[in-house]
Amino acid sequence: MSDTSHEKVISSSTSTAPDHKGYDGQRATDTVPHRGGILGEKSPGVKRIEAISAHFTRVDRIFVFLGVFLIAYAYGLDGIIRYTYQPTATASYSTHSLLATVNVIRAVIAAAAQPTAARIADVFGRVELILVSVFFYVLGTIIEACSNNVQAFAGGAVLYQIGYTCVLLLVEVVIADITSLRSRLFFSYIPALPFIINTWISGNVTSAVLGTTTWKWGIGMWALIYPVCALPLIIALYLVGRRARKAGDLDAYKSPYQLLGGRRIMIELFWQLDVIGIILLIATFGLILAPLTLAQGQANQWQSGKIIAPLVIGIVCVPVWIVWERRVKHPIVPFHLLKDRAVWAALGMATMLNFAWTLQGDYLYTVLIVAFDESIQSATRITSLYSFASVITGGLLGLVVFKVRRLKAFIVFGTVLFLVAFGLLIRYRGSPSSSGHSGIIGAQVVLGIAGGLFPYPGQASIQAATRHEHLAVITSLYLSCYNIGSALGNSVSGAIWTQVLPGRLETNLAGFGNASLATGVYSDPFTFAAAYPVGTPQRDQVIDAYQYTQRLLCITGICLCVPLIIFSCLLRDPKLGKEQSRPEVEGGIGGEDRYGGRNGEAGNEGKTKWWARLR
Repeated sequence: MSDTSHEKVISSSTSTAPDHKGYDGQRATDTVPHRGGILGEKSPGVKRIEAISAHFTRVDRIFVFLGVFLIAYAYGLDGIIRYTYQPTATASYSTHSLLATVNVIRAVIAAAAQPTAARIADVFGRVELILVSVFFYVLGTIIEACSNNVQAFAGGAVLYQIGYTCVLLLVEVVIADITSLRSRLFFSYIPALPFIINTWISGNVTSAVLGTTTWKWGIGMWALIYPVCALPLIIALYLVGRRARKAGDLDAYKSPYQLLGGRRIMIELFWQLDVIGIILLIATFGLILAPLTLAQGQANQWQSGKIIAPLVIGIVCVPVWIVWERRVKHPIVPFHLLKDRAVWAALGMATMLNFAWTLQGDYLYTVLIVAFDESIQSATRITSLYSFASVITGGLLGLVVFKVRRLKAFIVFGTVLFLVAFGLLIRYRGSPSSSGHSGIIGAQVVLGIAGGLFPYPGQASIQAATRHEHLAVITSLYLSCYNIGSALGNSVSGAIWTQVLPGRLETNLAGFGNASLATGVYSDPFTFAAAYPVGTPQRDQVIDAYQYTQRLLCITGICLCVPLIIFSCLLRDPKLGKEQSRPEVEGGIGGEDRYGGRNGEAGNEGKTKWWARLR
């Protein structure tokens, strides 16, 4: 891309002029007054960022992008390392099988936190969301590092996940705030660029930490590192906001606290954040999915109260949550945005993506150590290959999309390649041989290339289907579906792991005269792998059990690739322009219609012919 073209890309800003009537003012085009609340058609945070956007210079954008890169480098490296430490942590409490349970809880909390984070960004602002992220991230990290049992570790993981979820949403929304539609895919990969570096150094960091101290220090150090890395982005956004304030563009805007006062704002936030809806959402998914990971391979466990009671309560919460969301004034799920297949197809794709990926990825690190006989450093790198390959592929794709301005063909091809990768994962499911080592690396690289072709393009596609005032909400909904898919995958993988592996281990190890050996392998496989090298009869039998279980996980994943491909085919294929968002969507008012052509271009008097609807 030429320097001139690049300057045009990063100098594009929102095409909507800021409304200087204040947060509680109504524009002439507003159709749904808020009756004194803090969210009108455009929320305070949205109005403020639109006013501030006019003051973004090219240098400001560069500093924001650098700030995004730095904070993403921190949480990205921490995420890889923490993902590696989590199996070690649960195994240190002799509860390795509860790994899926912890992951389910984290995924459910993440799904619920996404829309909440979007509301905070819209009501209070982008900088405020970073501060919320830092608070929960640091608090959760400290609790995890100081935990003495799996319950405390899970509690810290929940708080950390809230902070992590907030920053993931924040960086995507900030990038969307200051980029055009055609350049957004390319710049959306800025938070992912650190994976190119972290993939190779994460293994060194992990092995170095575990070689000199414990996993607790490996997690705890991020309580200091993350806030320091968040400062440049906070400062960059603050300085632009201060410039806008000095210019008088923010004089008419008051904070929600100034508008409503302390007591009213608490009441208003209770409804704006849909606290009851969030609680019901967590109860619905958490109480249904978590018990599936707790049966521990015993058939009689399914008849126990600790399994039945939460399942029943969770199922009862489903209709209650649906009724509540349909009637509440500010639902978590914006049902009016779900009528367009450009939206619901992308959400379905996001759900199936993480559902399938998590099935092969949840226990991959453990399988690499036990069945492939990889070192800690090698296993950490292999688990990061997906991110490495997807970032490189996606970055190059962003440059291509900037020219061709279309997404759908790449998305469909990526989902098909995703299925091919799962075929390779079934073939190379666990072997300490050189062919097994090469096979799993190749499978993860192909999976990563596929992952670079459709997850981020899917996000850009759904953002192109909504207006700027709904950008944070629709992005949070897309990321929530990622997490719902993760929760489903964590639950199913945990159910398969806990129901299949213990029995397989007992059968394979029955002839060695050690009744506790199978239980020991199941609860702490890393200690077993260190004690029984490859080539011993016990290790060979354990490898067979792990191969069998991983094969079932990957077969389940490849089945989910079928609806993934179908959802990708149902997406629309809008033509991406230089505008920050497309104001004509969600109703088709003027300009370029939802199918990518000018109004009336697809047929007489703006009617769309049937083949145009398939685009």
